[in-house]
Amino acid sequence: MFVSILGLLILSILIYFKIADHYNIIDKPNERSSHEYITLRGGGIVFYIGVALYFFFCGFSYPLFALGLSIIAVISFIDDIKAIPSRVRIVFHFAAMLLMFYDCGLYSLPWYYTFIALILSTGIINAYNFMDGVNGITGGYSVVVLASFWYINNYIALFIDNYLIYIVLLSLLVFNIFNFRKRAKCFAGDVGSVSIAFIIVFLLCKLIVQEKDMSYIIILLIYGVDTVLTIVHRLILKENIFVAHRKHMYQIMSNELHIPHLYVSLLYMAAQAVVMSGFFVFKYDGLWYFLIAASVMGTIYIGFMVKYFKLHR
Repeated sequence: MFVSILGLLILSILIYFKIADHYNIIDKPNERSSHEYITLRGGGIVFYIGVALYFFFCGFSYPLFALGLSIIAVISFIDDIKAIPSRVRIVFHFAAMLLMFYDCGLYSLPWYYTFIALILSTGIINAYNFMDGVNGITGGYSVVVLASFWYINNYIALFIDNYLIYIVLLSLLVFNIFNFRKRAKCFAGDVGSVSIAFIIVFLLCKLIVQEKDMSYIIILLIYGVDTVLTIVHRLILKENIFVAHRKHMYQIMSNELHIPHLYVSLLYMAAQAVVMSGFFVFKYDGLWYFLIAASVMGTIYIGFMVKYFKLHR
């Protein structure tokens, strides 16, 4: 089955390239970009296709999650083609997440857990979208995240069908073939970064609800530190945090320090892998480990910005 699905994923992305090229669905470099060439946008649609194949091949499991993903993928793909006002996007995002929460088992908890989850999930999805800026970072980092979910599912707590993890990993493999390279064939686009973020939020929410352990949020620690501290930094600079920028740590690395994109992506992958390795060793002190790891990574971020942010100015 996996060989057939891999073949279908490769075929689907190649067909999408023809469609994107015909309809001029491209990403043109601008003053905020970290790339120099016109590149096809929306290759991350393969993440949605992977889940759709899982849904049809594996007994129509998690139907409301699949429906929510369909909603958020469609609105994000439209946004890749023609900009949609943020107030319209957020309505569709909320609807998709509220559907997904049912398959997470969240509605068995008091109502305020849903409100908290909605805010956190919105933040994670937007952060994932913001972090999609250099070749390989979304696909590579997501491989580490999905591998962490696989380890937890098989050695700590069974919380999800392994087939879903395997098929999403296959979709990431296919995407990385075309994106994790010096000159990318395609970018994820909003449809890709938002879809994979939605998938990860579903897995994380389902895990936390089942295990009642918030320390699992550490699965997204590196992205979280970069996103949250960049927002704090921009607030200190009295900037509008809703305006696009190039102030993330990974952007300073690639744009000002001229570190090759793939090295930056590999660094983020390695950092998250190291953090998760430590978490698995110290799992029974998970909350304390999370706080210590977040403090260490936050200190590294601050030290980096103190030393190198002047280059951005």
